[in-house]
Amino acid sequence: MLTDADRQLVDDLIRIQALKFGEFKLKSGALSPFYLDLRVLISYPRVLQAVAQRILAVLRRLEFQRIAGIPYAGLPIATAVSLAGDLPLVYPRKEAKAYGTGRIIEGNFTKGEVVVPIDDVISDGASKFESAAPLLEAGLVIKDFVVFLDREQGGEAKLAERGFQLHSALRITAVLDYLKEDGRLSAELHRQSLAFLAAMRG
Repeated sequence: MLTDADRQLVDDLIRIQALKFGEFKLKSGALSPFYLDLRVLISYPRVLQAVAQRILAVLRRLEFQRIAGIPYAGLPIATAVSLAGDLPLVYPRKEAKAYGTGRIIEGNFTKGEVVVPIDDVISDGASKFESAAPLLEAGLVIKDFVVFLDREQGGEAKLAERGFQLHSALRITAVLDYLKEDGRLSAELHRQSLAFLAAMRG
């Protein structure tokens, strides 16, 4: 069930076209009846702040020393969360600097500290392992991942297989159900979306 604040946030995501419906080709080549592009949040500070507050509420249930922003989409979100919650932030670079310190992790930390990676969405979870690798190699400990929205395409189970727990502010099925009940998503498009998700999970 979505709260009133969650519903307002979904409305805002549609308004700024961060959530769209139609036919979209994904990186995998699959055709999706909906598309999430949370990179546009950086152009809408109030919506970004609302997303940060929603993630902050999830983080309050966890124990950690730092949060980590996952480049690129997760980094501005994690920065907003850091500012909203006064939480220390680090982030892994896409590649190590070839000059200066040559660091792969930006920000100060101590080996053995627990860090929570933050990202915009999760689908099958594969990219999360890639983003976690440099953090783990640097001696940080990861127990939990937090994302704004779970596309429910098997990512939670994949993380669990490696000993990580996923926490999401929103789940796509709850969003789809809300839009159908509100009359903004047809029964057919709702069915297609759920069928697509089931197919992606295998």
